[in-house]
Amino acid sequence: MGVVAPTEHGSVVRKVLEEYAGLVPSQGELAAELVFDESRGHYELLYVGWEGWRRVHGTVVHVDLRGDLVWIQHDGTEAGIADELISRGVDPDRIVLGFQHPSMRALVAAR
Repeated sequence: MGVVAPTEHGSVVRKVLEEYAGLVPSQGELAAELVFDESRGHYELLYVGWEGWRRVHGTVVHVDLRGDLVWIQHDGTEAGIADELISRGVDPDRIVLGFQHPSMRALVAAR
Protein backbone atom coordinates (compact mmCIF):
# COMPACT_ATOMS: atom_id res chain seq x y z
CA MET A 1 0.00 0.00 0.00
CA GLY A 2 1.27 3.48 -0.84
CA VAL A 3 1.28 6.53 1.37
CA VAL A 4 -2.18 8.02 1.82
CA ALA A 5 -2.74 11.74 1.34
CA PRO A 6 -3.23 13.85 4.47
CA THR A 7 -6.82 14.43 3.36
CA GLU A 8 -7.38 10.69 3.90
CA HIS A 9 -5.93 10.56 7.43
CA GLY A 10 -9.36 10.97 9.02
CA SER A 11 -10.88 8.02 7.18
CA VAL A 12 -7.90 5.82 8.07
CA VAL A 13 -8.05 6.78 11.77
CA ARG A 14 -11.82 6.26 11.83
CA LYS A 15 -11.56 2.78 10.27
CA VAL A 16 -8.85 1.67 12.70
CA LEU A 17 -10.84 2.88 15.72
CA GLU A 18 -14.01 1.22 14.43
CA GLU A 19 -12.10 -2.07 14.20
CA TYR A 20 -10.71 -1.64 17.73
CA ALA A 21 -14.25 -0.90 18.97
CA GLY A 22 -15.35 -4.25 17.57
CA LEU A 23 -12.96 -6.12 19.85
CA VAL A 24 -14.55 -7.39 23.05
CA PRO A 25 -12.65 -6.44 26.23
CA SER A 26 -11.41 -9.55 28.05
CA GLN A 27 -12.62 -8.43 31.47
CA GLY A 28 -15.69 -6.79 32.93
CA GLU A 29 -18.89 -5.67 31.35
CA LEU A 30 -17.53 -2.94 29.14
CA ALA A 31 -18.90 -1.21 26.06
CA ALA A 32 -16.76 0.52 23.49
CA GLU A 33 -17.83 4.03 22.53
CA LEU A 34 -16.55 5.96 19.55
CA VAL A 35 -16.49 9.74 19.66
CA PHE A 36 -15.75 11.48 16.38
CA ASP A 37 -15.69 15.24 15.77
CA GLU A 38 -14.46 15.09 12.21
CA SER A 39 -15.01 18.78 11.49
CA ARG A 40 -12.44 19.58 14.21
CA GLY A 41 -10.25 16.50 13.70
CA HIS A 42 -10.89 14.65 16.97
CA TYR A 43 -11.19 10.85 17.18
CA GLU A 44 -11.56 8.86 20.39
CA LEU A 45 -12.32 5.34 21.55
CA LEU A 46 -13.28 4.82 25.16
CA TYR A 47 -14.57 2.02 27.38
CA VAL A 48 -17.54 2.48 29.65
CA GLY A 49 -18.95 -0.04 32.10
CA TRP A 50 -18.05 -2.10 35.15
CA GLU A 51 -15.29 -4.44 36.26
CA GLY A 52 -16.87 -6.00 39.31
CA TRP A 53 -17.56 -3.10 41.67
CA ARG A 54 -15.21 -0.72 39.87
CA ARG A 55 -16.62 1.82 37.41
CA VAL A 56 -14.70 2.08 34.15
CA HIS A 57 -14.87 5.20 32.02
CA GLY A 58 -11.69 5.90 30.17
CA THR A 59 -10.00 6.66 26.93
CA VAL A 60 -8.34 3.82 25.07
CA VAL A 61 -7.19 5.86 22.06
CA HIS A 62 -7.33 9.60 21.33
CA VAL A 63 -6.12 10.96 17.99
CA ASP A 64 -6.25 14.54 16.72
CA LEU A 65 -5.63 15.74 13.18
CA ARG A 66 -3.80 19.06 13.05
CA GLY A 67 -3.08 20.25 9.55
CA ASP A 68 -1.32 17.39 7.80
CA LEU A 69 -0.18 15.78 11.08
CA VAL A 70 -1.73 12.90 13.02
CA TRP A 71 -1.32 13.58 16.74
CA ILE A 72 -1.67 10.46 18.91
CA GLN A 73 -2.67 12.04 22.21
CA HIS A 74 -3.24 8.77 24.08
CA ASP A 75 -2.60 5.15 23.13
CA GLY A 76 -3.80 2.48 25.53
CA THR A 77 -3.55 -0.37 23.02
CA GLU A 78 -1.12 -3.23 23.40
CA ALA A 79 0.27 -3.14 19.87
CA GLY A 80 0.34 0.61 19.36
CA ILE A 81 -1.92 2.51 17.00
CA ALA A 82 1.00 4.25 15.25
CA ASP A 83 2.13 0.97 13.70
CA GLU A 84 -1.43 0.24 12.58
CA LEU A 85 -1.73 3.66 10.92
CA ILE A 86 1.63 3.25 9.20
CA SER A 87 0.63 -0.18 7.88
CA ARG A 88 -2.42 1.49 6.32
CA GLY A 89 -0.41 4.11 4.50
CA VAL A 90 -0.03 7.01 6.93
CA ASP A 91 3.43 8.51 6.46
CA PRO A 92 5.43 7.94 9.68
CA ASP A 93 6.82 11.48 9.32
CA ARG A 94 3.25 12.79 9.74
CA ILE A 95 2.67 11.01 13.08
CA VAL A 96 3.34 12.89 16.31
CA LEU A 97 3.38 10.99 19.60
CA GLY A 98 1.67 13.72 21.57
CA PHE A 99 1.70 11.65 24.76
CA GLN A 100 5.50 11.84 24.85
CA HIS A 101 7.31 14.88 26.20
CA PRO A 102 8.56 17.11 23.33
CA SER A 103 12.18 16.36 24.25
CA MET A 104 11.52 12.63 23.82
CA ARG A 105 9.77 13.15 20.47
CA ALA A 106 12.96 14.74 19.11
CA LEU A 107 14.94 11.63 20.04
CA VAL A 108 12.44 9.34 18.30
CA ALA A 109 12.43 11.52 15.17
CA ALA A 110 16.23 11.46 15.02
CA ARG A 111 16.34 7.67 14.64
